[in-house]
Amino acid sequence: MNGFLPITMEEMKERGWEQADFVYVIGDAYVDHSSFGPAIISRVLESRGYKVAIISQPDWTNEESIATFGLPRLGFLVSAGNMDSMVNHYTVNKKRRSFDAYTPGGVAGKRPDYATVVYCNLIRKKYKGVPIIIGGIEASLRRMAHYDYWSDRLKHSVLVDSGANLLIYGMGELPIVEIADALDSGIAIEDITYVSGTVYKAKDVTEVLESRQGIMLPDFEELQRDRLAYARSFYVQYQNTDFVTGRPLIEKYGEKRYIVQNPPTRPLTTQEMDDVYELPYQNTYHPSYEALGGVSAIQEIKFSLTSNRGCFGGCSFCALTFHQGRIVQARSHESLIREAKRMTKEPDFKGYIHDVGGPTANFRRPACDKQLTHGVCTNKQCLYPTPCKNLVTDHSDYIALLRKLRALEGVKKVFIRSGIRFDFLLAGSNDSFLTELCKYHVSGQLRVAPEHVSDHVLDLMGKPRNEVYKEFCRRFEKVNKKLGMDQYVVPYLISSHPGSDLKDAIALAESIRDMGYMPEQVQDFYPTPSTISTCMYYTGVDPRTMKPVRITSSPHEKAMQRALIQYRKPENYQLVKEALLREGRVDLIGYDRKKCLIPPRQEKEEKKDKQKNGQRRNATQDQQKNRQKGNKAGTKVVKNKSQQSKQERAKHNRKDR
Repeated sequence: MNGFLPITMEEMKERGWEQADFVYVIGDAYVDHSSFGPAIISRVLESRGYKVAIISQPDWTNEESIATFGLPRLGFLVSAGNMDSMVNHYTVNKKRRSFDAYTPGGVAGKRPDYATVVYCNLIRKKYKGVPIIIGGIEASLRRMAHYDYWSDRLKHSVLVDSGANLLIYGMGELPIVEIADALDSGIAIEDITYVSGTVYKAKDVTEVLESRQGIMLPDFEELQRDRLAYARSFYVQYQNTDFVTGRPLIEKYGEKRYIVQNPPTRPLTTQEMDDVYELPYQNTYHPSYEALGGVSAIQEIKFSLTSNRGCFGGCSFCALTFHQGRIVQARSHESLIREAKRMTKEPDFKGYIHDVGGPTANFRRPACDKQLTHGVCTNKQCLYPTPCKNLVTDHSDYIALLRKLRALEGVKKVFIRSGIRFDFLLAGSNDSFLTELCKYHVSGQLRVAPEHVSDHVLDLMGKPRNEVYKEFCRRFEKVNKKLGMDQYVVPYLISSHPGSDLKDAIALAESIRDMGYMPEQVQDFYPTPSTISTCMYYTGVDPRTMKPVRITSSPHEKAMQRALIQYRKPENYQLVKEALLREGRVDLIGYDRKKCLIPPRQEKEEKKDKQKNGQRRNATQDQQKNRQKGNKAGTKVVKNKSQQSKQERAKHNRKDR
């Protein structure tokens, strides 16, 4: 018997189980590693004596695919996987991705769109009254009414559409144990309405409003009618993401149907974090996937260490505030060193620890001492627009941890890849951490995320002003010069973020020109559920101030903004030229490479480029038409099958009579 949890009936029988307590349906391949949410939840339940079986990527067209283990004793758990299924499936341009890192062999299309809803409906079809508990990033960020970019409309809470009984949002170790113990003691799933970090359905919310000081949000019909009502509702939710200050939130659907969000669960203690990350994970994918090519998502994280969770950075385009919260939780040095020592014994370990971090690598403690007792501030951020005077900026704990890891036998180098918050680093009293970083933890290039150069765009992003980034670059260069090292800062940049126009995109291109660096990858702003930036994109206002925000929704303008960041690419020439002419910046078209972005071109060359671009557009349109035809054909097949099955049932009924 291997150490993995069972994914087949045979493996369950090998363990001597007659019935699983929980069957966990997941949209990813089964990877038993602490970077995968389903692995953590299933191992936490196992540590409390519960039997958990895994159904990975079931065939959603066949209800028997979720009957692998029969009816579980306590209920089904459902997660779409480590990513929202729509982000997993589609690029920002809504084109289908051809590769899925969370599926054996990278095969795309092994989970449905909106996987949480589809899996739950499949379970409900097969087992009518069984308790269903949903969680993971998709459920967490869609827990209340939300804007869905892919359908371009406001959608219900996923709890409404899925038919599930309970939703766990955020990090689920504490809620899942409390729910499991309640079910095991005989409490009905409908009566489990008191667990922090959960969302449930109700017909009467009088007690929540009167005794628990619940907040009634606008009902779904009002949110559909009025986008400004949605912006206000969203910001109320944003202000109630803390376990100390958060209040119950209520959203009404129809006459007498409510969704109630309980306040968030408390952060884990250091000991609890250590316990969770030292459960008996197998630290790889299930061996049955080897013949299919393995699961590539394991590669980057197999030799990485998760040292913290939570983030007080407060970037507008990030959903961490809604999911992990703003209070940073950290593992002990001892726990991390034990995991690192185990890594060094792996046969494929080459001496390199790829990362020691989390959402932000250099956050190792709460932003200030009052957060664990008074909660986070609801009316201001820790780092934006400038670091709070109460912010603790001491990096000594992180420095000590990195030194211990570097000293381990078998470790050649320890990298930091999960991101350094440079404004937090600059807020420190000296360059001790920056010196250690440059000397030991950078391999030629340090990736940081200034995101843009226009201050008004940075304000909307919740990022530090451009001058702060420039100061960091100066300090980085100074420290490297002192160390005699030749290393560079490589910036992450976002195009088409709310507030950004072509003037801002041109300013960004000029900044790139002055850096002498051409980004290999550019991230178009991607409106994903439960971020402030997505709320701006949908409503046209900043929910924090209710002031109007310029939105770039035209695919052509988005393409121009993106092309400007990579203005040297020949295929981007026409888009860059069009943008420069539109904004009257002909001064940036010329042969002076220190000043200009693109050179003039002969008419013949431009004609060829236009033809190529036209061919590309036609090819894309043809692909879209073919997909639409395929979808229609698929619908017809389903209808025909449905009609055929009705005819067959009618025949059987006649025979029975």
